[in-house]
Amino acid sequence: MTNPEDKLVLNNFFHSLFPIEKEIVEKITKNFTPFKLEKNSILLDKETVSTKTYFLEKGYMASFILNEDNDEIITNIFTAPCFVNDFLSFFKKEPTKETFQTITDCTFWETGLETVQDNFHSISQFREFSRLLFVINYHKLNDRLIEMVSQKAETRYLKLLKQRPDIFKHVPLKIIASYLGITDTSLSRIRRDTSHF
Repeated sequence: MTNPEDKLVLNNFFHSLFPIEKEIVEKITKNFTPFKLEKNSILLDKETVSTKTYFLEKGYMASFILNEDNDEIITNIFTAPCFVNDFLSFFKKEPTKETFQTITDCTFWETGLETVQDNFHSISQFREFSRLLFVINYHKLNDRLIEMVSQKAETRYLKLLKQRPDIFKHVPLKIIASYLGITDTSLSRIRRDTSHF
């Protein structure tokens, strides 16, 4: 049995995005349950339907697809605290096209669709929080799409280094290179050429 103190990081995440009463947050997260996964574990595999939504409390994760050459292409790197899921699969009950895998040992909270739907129908603040979360995620996804087609690899690397320096301490460079859309060799060269910045 968990209590609100156990969910401090989860509850604080709600408060960080939206002004919401403590009692309401505790009601929203009441049916979230904790679990852990070791490094390199699959949270959600491709071609499966997501039946849970996950909050990453501690650790680093990546999502990826396989291209036509069967190479892993990193689509996102997740840094705690954040929600992690294929939301289209979760809400529409469609198979996911990506695989979600831990990079480090990770701690999670999870809850099912029924809990989320109940919160949507009964808690207006949860609806507003969810709307805001979707807007934020869309904004990040759209920014990344624009950056990938408009910026040089060096520019993307320097921005990532400035905005998320912690991932370079916890995430293998091979994963970061794929996320940036470049090879390991290119990333090593860029790091060497920009080391004086």
